[in-house]
Amino acid sequence: MSWPGFGDVTLAALLLLAVAAFCAGAVDAIVGGGGLVQLPVLLLILPGGEAIFSVATNKLAAVVGTASAAITYARRVRIDWSHTGPMAAAAFAGSLGGALLASSLPSRVLTVVVLVALVGVGLYTWRRPSLGVEHTPRYGRGAELAVMVAGGASIGFYDGLAGPGTGSFLVILLVGLVGFAFLTASASAKVVNTATNLGALAFFLPTGAVLVGLGAVMAAANLTGSVLGARLAVSRGSAFVRKVFLVVVAALIVTLATRLALG
Repeated sequence: MSWPGFGDVTLAALLLLAVAAFCAGAVDAIVGGGGLVQLPVLLLILPGGEAIFSVATNKLAAVVGTASAAITYARRVRIDWSHTGPMAAAAFAGSLGGALLASSLPSRVLTVVVLVALVGVGLYTWRRPSLGVEHTPRYGRGAELAVMVAGGASIGFYDGLAGPGTGSFLVILLVGLVGFAFLTASASAKVVNTATNLGALAFFLPTGAVLVGLGAVMAAANLTGSVLGARLAVSRGSAFVRKVFLVVVAALIVTLATRLALG
């Protein structure tokens, strides 16, 4: 298929990308990490070895899904907008900065740091079954806002570098450090993840790296999966989200370890 905005993809490849986007939307809405499904398929299918087109188009597909999931959560879960709003704004700025500086940072070193952090967080969560089941804030209001804003800016910067698992890292921050329940953390994470995707798009769109037609098709599929995933998370509660979280973290660890092993 050589239509404008689609790149040189076949109809079969387009259908595969739509299925991947649907699955990614569902996973991402529950606990984050949908990029593990969506981005690798884009990298595999888009020809020419230009990873920037895959990364940029992935952001367009993902932002629609995260936004729809955020809306679905907001209708069913209480979100503290006085803290989540500033966190999202900081994440937007961090993501834009990460996209601007992506070429100057040693990605292999960053991958090692993230891998070590994931292993630690995964083991910590697995060893503590009660973690994130109930909402137990660890800080006063002022300190909590400071932690959320700083964490949002840092994770947003990471997302601007096209790092996998941004939604999962946001949940890690909100559950492990701030003390949110998994369900509340997932709801707030979707709002912030929408902002990080928008920040990256603010950089990628003017460069022409986004395949708009392809991204639109994937966005529609991602949106459908996101709505279903968010509704499932709300109906099943924090214990269910915790289980999915551990599976996604394990998948992230395998993905990053494989990337390091392959050089």
